[in-house]
Amino acid sequence: MDSPYLLTSLHDSLLTVTRSVTLLDVAAAVATVWALRSALRAAWRTSRTTRLRGPPRTDLIFGTSKQVFESLDAGAIHEAWAREYGVAYEVPTTLGGKKIMLTDPRALAHYYARESWTYVQTEWTRFFLQRSFGRGILWSHGEDHKRQRKSLTPAFTQAAIRNLTPIFYNSAHKVKFAWEAMIYAGGGDSTVIEVQNWMNRISLDTIGLAGFSHDFGALDGKPASVAEVFDAFGSSNESAANVGFLLLTQVFPLFSYVPTSTSKLFCEMQRTMEDISTELLARTKKEKDEGVLDGKEDKSIIGVLVKANDSDSSIHLTHEEVLAQMKALLVAGYETTSISMTWALLELARNSDIQNKLRQELLAFGEEPMYDQQQNSLPYLDAVVHETLRVHPPVTNVVRVATEDDVIPLSEPIVTQSGEVVNSISVAHGTRIGISIICINRSTKIWGEDAKVFRPERWLGEGGIPKKAQDIQAYRHLLTFVDGPRTCLGKGFAVTEFKAVMSVLVKNFVFEMRDGPNTQVGRGRGLLPRPKIAGEEGNYVPLRVRRFEG
Repeated sequence: MDSPYLLTSLHDSLLTVTRSVTLLDVAAAVATVWALRSALRAAWRTSRTTRLRGPPRTDLIFGTSKQVFESLDAGAIHEAWAREYGVAYEVPTTLGGKKIMLTDPRALAHYYARESWTYVQTEWTRFFLQRSFGRGILWSHGEDHKRQRKSLTPAFTQAAIRNLTPIFYNSAHKVKFAWEAMIYAGGGDSTVIEVQNWMNRISLDTIGLAGFSHDFGALDGKPASVAEVFDAFGSSNESAANVGFLLLTQVFPLFSYVPTSTSKLFCEMQRTMEDISTELLARTKKEKDEGVLDGKEDKSIIGVLVKANDSDSSIHLTHEEVLAQMKALLVAGYETTSISMTWALLELARNSDIQNKLRQELLAFGEEPMYDQQQNSLPYLDAVVHETLRVHPPVTNVVRVATEDDVIPLSEPIVTQSGEVVNSISVAHGTRIGISIICINRSTKIWGEDAKVFRPERWLGEGGIPKKAQDIQAYRHLLTFVDGPRTCLGKGFAVTEFKAVMSVLVKNFVFEMRDGPNTQVGRGRGLLPRPKIAGEEGNYVPLRVRRFEG
């Protein structure tokens, strides 16, 4: 057989094979290779990681992930598992994955001390954050995160927040005047107001003015594209298929490019925030170049960012990093604070005795409390705010991955799968570590038997905070703002805004549940979980609001 004939035959054979291979065959081959690779890596990690007990896999594909994601009280699920399996346990996740959950104060202190270096965001989390916000402070870790955080710190000092406090009160008084007009227009002494929408408006206008020297005008009725796209997440369809696809995306990040309703919303959010951030940054730079700022050092967030962009020092931020910070802070300022303030109004409406006690403290104080008085002169306001942050953390859980082998100490022994009793656990490089913030904030083992009860009095006087809770080393013994190098930079900003708004609204209005004190409250989905009235469509919180007549 001559060479040309042989080559022709080989070519024809290859074409025949190629034509017989379908897209499904390729997908199957890729899946097989991925499964084999994952199995080998999992076996390697397992050999170097303490084998912990934990709940069985309830779903062949999703493990326990779907059960937890769809639960109205994921914290209670994790707390039940901790009671059964110990303060560190293993849960099965999507497509055969596993993660170790920590609920032990000593383990948490060890973990948070090493976050951003030994424990970093998962591949999917970084992929999502980069695509949505850019390579900013949320995305970065290690020295890169340290540099970006240092560049933003001047905007969140006590002095900076003290100067911003009048902006918080200005927004709160706009709501007060609007609600008084609504009550007057109704012809009675009260009216039903959907308070969550108003808390969203407060948060947007406040972060706009205090952060970027820009008035979105949401409290004045002006349409804001950024608010519209944020609110659209609350009305998106959360079908079983969408939930399953989201969980698969956490394993295969590239799935996020598939055009689903949720992915389209995220793309729209990204475009909207990019446009707004670019416009605000260009305007601020123009004003600085033209001397409109009159040479004064601008301590607003955007002023600090512009300064870092112009700097040649170690805290220099690139243009892309500046835009990433703006987008991240815009979302954080809008979403988390509005959720917390809505939960506070709900709890006060459900607990009239707590509401009355808070109002009496505010009325007795008389004047409008400014920053320093907020910190020292209104203990019950402080207690109500921090009890809300304890019971209803806006971010309910985090997952990180180990970048190196580690040994995590425990404050109490646990029993492993083999029956061995250990006081520490070994984790291999690549092991996923989960923390259920809402579980730890509400844990009866940590916070006492009434941990699930909204009781601000626990923050007052000696002995109110149990010893086990005091072992949580985070801000006010809460994981709401997390801890360690990634602790929320804006927590002082958020708490001061929260207190300002509550002091104005509670002093002037009485809040009641629209359908009575036994109304069931559920959780809806937005960018983050949001309160809603159970059984009703949309993330709406209608309360009956009446003027306080004294």
